Amino acid sequence: MYVCVCRAVTDKHIDRAVQEGATRLRDLRSLLGVTEECGRCAQCAKECLDDAKLRHCQPHPVSTPQPLHFARAA
Repeated sequence: MYVCVCRAVTDKHIDRAVQEGATRLRDLRSLLGVTEECGRCAQCAKECLDDAKLRHCQPHPVSTPQPLHFARAA
């Protein structure tokens, strides 16, 4: 789906940008040019950004710390 008609940016472009490290709308603006022309895409771009972050930036499950084992000196 086209998110920014002015710059021909799709949701797939935003998804790829997130995979490459974009985390903020500001990142999408510098990488893809969204919101630079008329700005009507800002809300949709933000929603696509948030969705992509949920898909690609899943938090790692918290693991239970393992006890440390030290060798005893003889």
